[in-house]
Parts: sequence; structure tokens; C-alpha cells
Amino acid sequence: MSWLFGYSSPPKPPADMPPPSEDNTPQNLTKAEKKAMEAYRFDSSALERAAQAARELERSRHSKDALELSKLQESTRQQEQLAKIKEYEAAIEQAKVEQKRIDHEERRKTLQEETKQHQVRAQYQDQLSKKRYEEQLAQQQRSQEEILKKQEESVAKQEALRRATIEHEMELREKNKLKAIEAEARARAKADRENRDITLEQIRLKAAENRTTILESIQTAGSVIGTGVSALLTDWQRTATAVGGLSLLALGVYSARGATSVAARFIESRIGKPTLVRETSRLSLLDAARHPIRTAAAAVAKFRAPADALAGVVLAPSLERRLRDVAIAAKNTRRNRGLYTNLLMYGPPGTGKTLFSKKLAKHSGMEYAIMTGGDVAPMGKDAVAAIHKVFDWANTSRKGVLLFIDEADAFLRKRSSEALSEELRAALNAFLYRTSAQSGRVMLVLASNTPHHLDSAVHDRIDALLEFPLPTSEERQRLLRLYFDAYILQPAADKHSRLSVDRFEYGELCDEVASLTGGLSGRALSKLGVAWQAAAYASEDGRLTRSMCLDICHGAVLQYRQKMEWLSAEEKSRSMLPYLRDLPPFDPAETEAPETSETLTAKVPEAKKVDLEK
Repeated sequence: MSWLFGYSSPPKPPADMPPPSEDNTPQNLTKAEKKAMEAYRFDSSALERAAQAARELERSRHSKDALELSKLQESTRQQEQLAKIKEYEAAIEQAKVEQKRIDHEERRKTLQEETKQHQVRAQYQDQLSKKRYEEQLAQQQRSQEEILKKQEESVAKQEALRRATIEHEMELREKNKLKAIEAEARARAKADRENRDITLEQIRLKAAENRTTILESIQTAGSVIGTGVSALLTDWQRTATAVGGLSLLALGVYSARGATSVAARFIESRIGKPTLVRETSRLSLLDAARHPIRTAAAAVAKFRAPADALAGVVLAPSLERRLRDVAIAAKNTRRNRGLYTNLLMYGPPGTGKTLFSKKLAKHSGMEYAIMTGGDVAPMGKDAVAAIHKVFDWANTSRKGVLLFIDEADAFLRKRSSEALSEELRAALNAFLYRTSAQSGRVMLVLASNTPHHLDSAVHDRIDALLEFPLPTSEERQRLLRLYFDAYILQPAADKHSRLSVDRFEYGELCDEVASLTGGLSGRALSKLGVAWQAAAYASEDGRLTRSMCLDICHGAVLQYRQKMEWLSAEEKSRSMLPYLRDLPPFDPAETEAPETSETLTAKVPEAKKVDLEK
């Protein structure tokens, strides 16, 4: 039963070991041998106890259970051993799988490395082929260069030979020419030596003849002059006659020269007009010869009663009152032969500055002359003389001249401006000199979009400032009614005209269009009326409808907004900023698809909100 409890029989002592003593210790042993004996010593009391326990267990009623338990323990150990074996086998299989994976990975890496080596080899072969091809090209180029070099050397040698041949030929020709010249000179020298006596004799004869002729001429002239002088000194009547004749001759020459210049200036002032004057109401003989009917009509119109200065001019009520006062003052000034006041009219283009100037001249009985400042710069150095001619021509008028200068800032800029050239500065000085004092014959009216650019001396000569702003809603209504009547209704009333108008409320149309055209000037509104007339003439039946008017109005508004978008920031700040107001945001897509009259009518209230008025 010792195997049951895990004990085995004690090991046998070595054969050469001496017998133990009574206390189980051999005699005559060394210390090392004693230690070895202690290692093989077995406690028998424990074995006896085990045997006794085994006997007790056999006698016990649980002996079978203990045996079964030991069997179960043994089977459990066997199963555990089998599980460990299975684990060992699974680990071996896992190791095999891992080894296969490692082998496959190594094979894949090997293939990649081989592929890379093949690519490197192929690239290297390609580089070698390219290098060989480049070397072949370089070799061919070198060979071609050598061939060209040889050809050039051959051509150079041929050219050198040809040049040497030509130089040799020229040298021979030069030698031959020198020999011919030398021979000719020798022959001429020999002939001169042979004819020397004859030549000297001819020269002596000519000199004697000339000397005799000159002496005889001097003697004759002296005798004649002496006889005349003695006759004058002895006869005082002849002397006085000669002196009087010479004096009258000199007086006639100087008088003819002065009379010619005076007549030329008179003819120039009466027949024509100065170069700078673009338009004038003053009649001249040249215009009468060119346009006799027009001249006769203008002459008849002068005898009529002067019309209202603001007839056909629509402006703000406050500005109209000021302009009416100006017109009355100019008319009374002319009647009383007083001094005229100079005006400066400023504002955006197309607001009626030029139109009022013409009306003012006609109302006051004056003649008007229109010139533009842009014509002064191209004249260069002649600008000073041209300005003097304009004022000289204006001062010859008996009725007085209203001199209207449009775009005055073109040559009347500040003298400190870098854009002002020396010629324009001289023209400005000439203008300031001629306008230094108030005049009773010339009324100066300047128009400018940028009055702040004018020179301070020009502002000093201005007596009244008149601002012409953009028309407000009420003024646009009046203008549209005026232009609708002039361009549409009056031609439609003519029986011979093709134009006709559809039936609708003309006043409501003008009010609606006035609300849509905020920001447009009077000139733009007049162009709108002309566009309506052109649209009616272009239609099949020559009839103008309400929808056509609204469509044309919408196109004009879009074009105006596009022009405002095109204005640069400098132009807006320089000229238009004081007169522009906030416009609706411009959408370029609107120009591609114009709105119909119905959509425009629906937008009338919204357009009134953005009306461009003060």
C-alpha cells in the first residue's frame, strides 16, 4: 500500500559502505561521508504509521470510497495530462500555421524584392539605352558640327581667295588709274607750259578792258549825280518837290498797312466768327451767304417780342424763381446800359444749363455765343490769341453778347494743378486779364460739373452761383408731359404723319414713368420721348401702346443704372457724387430678360420708395 500514499521503498545504501553502528551510524567515516549518509537516512516510524493508517483504512467502511477517490484523482490527472497534450498539439499546429504564414510573408517579400530588383534593372537598362541614344545623338551632332565646321572653313577659304582676287584686281586697277592720271597730268602740264605765254596775254587784255569799263562807269555816274545835286542845290523848288514826294510815299505805305489791318479785323468780326465759338445767334455775312433762308428767319425772329426766359424749361420752383430774377436783371441791364453780372451754373450733365443760357440771351435781347473749354487745349500756343479774338469779337456787338463757356473746368483749372500745361496756364491768364473788370457788353456764363476745380481767381469773377440738380418726381412729371406732347401727340395730330397713339390715360402713364425714372436727367427724359416716337414708327401699324412705353422706360432705367455702375469711384467723387442718391441694387440679369408692362406696373409702389429726389 506504500504506492497508494505516494511513498516508495527507501534507497539502498552503497555496497562499499561499512555497517552501521547501534545508533545506525557507521564508524570511521569522514565528515563528508556522514553528510551523505544523513541524506539516505529513512525514518521508519513514519512508515509504520502509514502502515497502521492503511490497516485502519482497510478496516474502515470508507476504504472503498477512498479507493474510488484515488481512482478518480488518477483519472483526473490523466485527463489533465491529456488536456495538456491537446494544448501542446494545438500549440504545435498553431506554430505550424504561424510558420506557414511567416513562410508566405517571406515569399511575398521575396517576390516584392525580386519585382523591385526587376524594376530597378529595367530602369537601369532604360537609362543605359537613353544614355546610349543620347551619346549617339551627341556623336551625330559632333559629326554634323565637324562637317559644318569643315564646310565653313572651306567657304571661308573660298571667300578669302575671292576677296584676295578682288583686292588684287582693284590694286591693279588703281595702279593703272594712277598711271593714267599721272600721264594725263604730265600731258596737261606740258601743254600749259607750251601755252603759258598765250594765256598770260589773254589775262592782261581782259584786265585792261575791265579797268577801262569800270573807270568810265564811275565817271559817268559821278557826272550825272553831280549834275543832279548841283541842279537841286541851285533850284529850291525841285528840292522841295522831291522831299514832299518821298514823304507822301512813306505816309502812303504806312497808312495802307494800318488800314489793311483795321479792315481785316472789321471784316473778320462782321463776316465770320472766332474759331473757339461753336454756336452763336449773331448774324454774319458769311452765314447769310451760306444759309439765306435761315438767316432771314432769325432776323425776323429778332423783331418779335421777347419770349419768357423759362419757356420750355422745367426746373425746381426755387431755382426757377432765381433764374427769372436773373433774366429780368439782364434785360434791364441791357436797356439801361449797365454792367452785367457773371454767372456760374453747376450740376450734372443734361439738367438744362445750356438751354437756359440760350433762353436768357433771347429774353434779354442779347446775342449768345457758345464755346467749350475742351477746344482750348488742342490749340496750344495759339489759345491765347484765340481767347483775345473771342473777346474782341464780342465787344463789337451793339446788343451785348452772352458768352456761355461749357465745361469751363477744362482750361480754367487751378493753377497749382499738375494737369495744367504751360499753354493752358497762359490761356487762363489771358482769360483772367480780359475778365478783370465788369463789362457792359459781355455777360459771362460758366458751366461746370466740377466747380471746385476752378481757379480761385475765376471764382472771384463770378457774381452768382446757380445749382442745377437732377429733376425731382414732380419735375419729371412735367418734363414727361411736355415731351409726350412734343414727340407723340403733336405728330399724331398731323394727318400726314404715320404715328398714332392707342387709347389710354396719358397723364397716368407720365406719372407712372416719372416714378420709375428716378435719377434720370432732363436730357435722358427727352431721349425717352424720342425712343417712344421711334418705337411707334418702327411698329407695323405705327401705333404706340402703353405697354410699349413701359417696356422702353424699363430699358432706359436699366441702362441708366448700368452707366452708374460703370462710373469709377474717382468720377463719382469728382462730378456726380453731390447729385447721386441711393439706387436699387443693379442686377445684370435684368438686362437679358426685360420685364413686361404688368410686372413694371406691379413694381410702381416699390419704385416710389427709392425715388431719387431731395
